[in-house]
Amino acid sequence: MISYNTKDWFTFIFHFHKSDTVRKLFPIMIAIGIYSGLVGYLELHYFKVTKSDYVHNIPIMHGMLGFVISLLLVFRTNTAYDRWWEGRKLWGSLVNNSRNMAIKLSAILKDENDRKFFRKYIPMYADILYKHLKDDETSKQLFEDVDLEIDHHKHKPNQLKRIMYHKINDLYDTGKITGNQLITLNDELVAFTDICGACERIKNTPIPYSYSAFIKKFIFFYTMTLPFGYSVSLGYLVVPVVVFIFYVLASLELIAEEIEDPFGDDENDLPTKKISENIKKHVEELI
Repeated sequence: MISYNTKDWFTFIFHFHKSDTVRKLFPIMIAIGIYSGLVGYLELHYFKVTKSDYVHNIPIMHGMLGFVISLLLVFRTNTAYDRWWEGRKLWGSLVNNSRNMAIKLSAILKDENDRKFFRKYIPMYADILYKHLKDDETSKQLFEDVDLEIDHHKHKPNQLKRIMYHKINDLYDTGKITGNQLITLNDELVAFTDICGACERIKNTPIPYSYSAFIKKFIFFYTMTLPFGYSVSLGYLVVPVVVFIFYVLASLELIAEEIEDPFGDDENDLPTKKISENIKKHVEELI
């Protein structure tokens, strides 16, 4: 996640970050500029289109469709941001859940080996979930001391949750925790799987293909027809105007594409690795 000052306007305007849409769209913006200039040249000098020709009335269509494309892009960006924000709330819940479990165990457990077990495994769940959502296979060398317990070819968060559940059940069987304490700890254990499942839902359910494809085609054909209607009125100024309109519309779609999957490696994705490291630090302080 990019760290920035929300009140520093001049930095936003004059600084081009590597995640800025201008960098990503620059080649196609150049191509659209050349295309617009070519259309303007043909209309003005070859076909000699005037304001009395029907082609000059094409902006009427753009005016009607502009409202439609605005609604589509607003819905698109809002939907993508909802997914991003829901992911952030889920990882915030994971932080609180890990803290609550660590606080309860710090008061319940007396044996240092038991405390050491949960000191390691509670933050490990966040770290494994972070890797799981990035679709990276956890190497066996990363957690050498748990290689024999976790099957790396199965659902890793579920495997770790199973280990913690068995450990708590063993504590109950040996009389180290009471039945009431077992029920108290169960809420946090259930929450781990709920959070994982909700994150997987965001990760594995993108925006419907037909909707995403339609918006891209709409933006493309809308932009490609702009020079035909505005060349007579604007002359060669149609080039920067069309390029700017394409930049605005395409940027909104690019931003939505980037944030709809908040668990990836893009600049604006959630800092899940940093959050998992903070969970480890907090749990070690508590237990």
